[in-house]
Amino acid sequence: MHDLFVIGGGINGCGIARDAIGRGYSVALAEMDDFASGTSSGATKLIHGGLRYLEHYEFRLVRESLMEREVLWAMAPHIIWPMRFVLPYQKGGIRPAWLIRLGLFLYDHLGGRKLLPATSVLDLRKDQAGKSLKAVFAKAFEYSDGWVDDARMVVLSARDAADRGALIMPRTKVVSAKAENGAWAIETVDVNTGSRKTHEARMLVNAAGPWVDQVIRSAFGQNDAHHVRLVQGSHIVVRKKFEGPRAYFFQNPDNRIIFAIPYEDDFTLIGTTDRDYTADPKDVRISQEETVYLCNAASEYFKEPVTPADIVWTYSAVRPLFDDGASKAQEATRDYVLKVEDGQGAPLLNVFGGKLTTSRRLAEHALEKVAETIGAKGPAWTAESRLPGGDFPVQGYDAEVAKLKQRYAFLPERLARRLVRRYGTRSAMVLGSAEKIEDLGRQFGSDLYEAEVRYLIDHEWAMSAQDVLWRRTKEGLRLTQEQARDLEEYMAAQQVSLAV
Repeated sequence: MHDLFVIGGGINGCGIARDAIGRGYSVALAEMDDFASGTSSGATKLIHGGLRYLEHYEFRLVRESLMEREVLWAMAPHIIWPMRFVLPYQKGGIRPAWLIRLGLFLYDHLGGRKLLPATSVLDLRKDQAGKSLKAVFAKAFEYSDGWVDDARMVVLSARDAADRGALIMPRTKVVSAKAENGAWAIETVDVNTGSRKTHEARMLVNAAGPWVDQVIRSAFGQNDAHHVRLVQGSHIVVRKKFEGPRAYFFQNPDNRIIFAIPYEDDFTLIGTTDRDYTADPKDVRISQEETVYLCNAASEYFKEPVTPADIVWTYSAVRPLFDDGASKAQEATRDYVLKVEDGQGAPLLNVFGGKLTTSRRLAEHALEKVAETIGAKGPAWTAESRLPGGDFPVQGYDAEVAKLKQRYAFLPERLARRLVRRYGTRSAMVLGSAEKIEDLGRQFGSDLYEAEVRYLIDHEWAMSAQDVLWRRTKEGLRLTQEQARDLEEYMAAQQVSLAV
C-alpha cells in the first residue's frame, strides 16, 4: 500500500510526488497523457512575482512568488534563468508613472532579492531596447524576473521523483477511486494497452488541473463539484522581432497586459490572452479573435507590425483558477487553494489553482496537509535541492557549456548550448561515448540526433514525436512536416520493439 496516490502529471502533481518521496512517503502518480501535456506546458514560461497581481492586492501570492524566483533558479539553472523586462511608458497611459514606480518598488523589496538586478529607468531614445519600438515610447522601466522551460520543469520533477523511488505512470488513467476500510482502492487503465491495475493508498491527492472537478465528479460521485474557473490563455510565436536577451511587458488599453519574449534564439513569443473557457480542456485551441488581439496589441508597440502571416506556431492552455467569483477572467485569483476532505472514510487532498513559480511552495503546503492527516515523516527539503542536471553553480551555464565542448570537441556551439539548456550536467548521458558527430546516429532535422531521442525514450518517458518536439525539446519549430513524420515513424517503431 502506498502512502500517497497522486492524480495528475502537471507541475503540481509531479512537485507533490517529488517532495513526498523525498520525505520518506511511498508514492504513486498517474497521468492520463504525457507529462505537462495540459496547463503546465501552455504557460507564458515565466518564473515571476506577478507584477500585475499587485493591482488585485494579492500581496501574499506576490511575496511568495518573488521569494521563489532565486530558489528555483538555483534548483535548475539549466532550464531557469534571469531575464530583464522592459515596460515602455507613455504619458497618459493606462497606468500613471507613480503607480508603476510604486509597484516596482514593492517588487524589488518584498521578496528577498539577492542576485537579480534591481529596477532601473531607461531612455528608449538611446537604449538598444528602444530600437524596435515606435518613437512615441521614449521612456521605460526595466525590472527582473525569470524564464523557465515549463515542460522540462515538469518532466525533471517526475524524473527526480522516480529516481527517489516513486512509481510514476504516464498515460495511465484513473477510472475509479473507492474508499475501503479507511484507505483508497484506485483502479487505473493503461491508455495504450488497456491493461488495468488496482492500487491501494492511505491518502489520495487530486492534482488533475483543469480536470480536478471532473475527477471529483467521476471518481468520487460528487456531481455538484464546481471549484475551478477555467480560463484560456493563448500564445503566438513569430520570427524574431527584436535583438537582445531582454523581454517586453506591454500594457493594453483594455487594462490587460501581454509579454513579448525572446524564444528559442530565433523567435519571439507573444502572449497571453485571458478568457473564460467552458469546453473540454483537451480541445483548447487559439481562436481567430485571440490571434488578432495578440497581433494588434503587439503592433501598438513595435515599429514593424505583427501580422498573422508572421506566426510560425501557436499554443493554448486552460488555467484551472480557483473560482473566487471574480467578474473578469484576468481578475480571478492566481493563488492556490488546498482542501482536505473525508473521502468516504479515507482522506482526499484536492489541489485548486497554482502556477509554475509557486509550485514548490504549493507542494510544501500540500505535504503539511498530508502530515496533519496521515502523520509526518521527513522534513521539508526541496528549497536546497537540485533538479536532475541542475547540479552546477547558479551562474555557471557558460562554464558548463565550455566543459561539455571540452569533453566532446566535435559539438557545434549551438548544439552544445542547446543540450546544456535541456539537460545540464546530464548532457553527457545523452552523448555517451560519442567521439564524432556521426556517433550520435540518425539526424532527424535541425540538430536533433538519434542519441538524444533515445535518451528521451529511455529516461524521460517520451513515446511520440509530439513528446520529443514540443515538450522535451522545442525542435518542432525547426523540423519540416516531413521530418516530423519521419521521427513519428521512428518513435512508433521503438514502441513496437519495446513491446516485444
